[in-house]
Amino acid sequence: MKRMILIGLVLLAVAGAWAAETPLATIKEFTGKVEVMAPGGAWKPAAKGMALAKNTAISTGFKSVAVLTLGSSTLTVKPLTKLSLEALVKLEGSEQVKLYLSAGRVKAAVSAPAGGTTDFSVKSPSATASVRGTAFDFDGANLAVGEGVVVFVGTDGQAVQVPAGGFSSIGAGGSSGSPLSEAIAALAPLLPPGVDPGSFKSMSEAANAVIAALSAGGVNVVVQW
Repeated sequence: MKRMILIGLVLLAVAGAWAAETPLATIKEFTGKVEVMAPGGAWKPAAKGMALAKNTAISTGFKSVAVLTLGSSTLTVKPLTKLSLEALVKLEGSEQVKLYLSAGRVKAAVSAPAGGTTDFSVKSPSATASVRGTAFDFDGANLAVGEGVVVFVGTDGQAVQVPAGGFSSIGAGGSSGSPLSEAIAALAPLLPPGVDPGSFKSMSEAANAVIAALSAGGVNVVVQW
């Protein structure tokens, strides 16, 4: 029995050492001016392979980009962006990553560990994007989804699920929603006889994808019917 306990303690020590040597968050690569501030520290230049602890802040300058590894996921921090790592947890195959986006834009490619799950969210002063295994662009108010589904919640607490190719933004009062999707939903019952709803849906999805692409490029799109 004592031998089994000793073996168990050794395995726990090895696992603890492995976890200490394998940080959940690191700077994979970067270009331009990228600075990092550890909790209670001062801003200092980023370095490739740098480990990032909980509550670390990251700032990118003009024409500067940083790519972070966050567990099984990857985050691209766009120019003129400031964010902090609020939660970085890995337990028994599950990962939890929570980011606070003060300014700028990020692009996330979220993946779960093999056989596990990932709780990944990005919060800004006006909205929160919670991810279910996906890829998306988020600037704190506007969300464009590349893959999967993102749950988008405004400050009013209203939540919408934005699918791949979809776009949503925060409106007046902190409400989240897609103007195009809402307009289509209102118009659908009024389609003339003989119009194929499937073709109409395909057309609307294509239009939604175009709006997402334009918005991701900094173009403000207003949809009117």
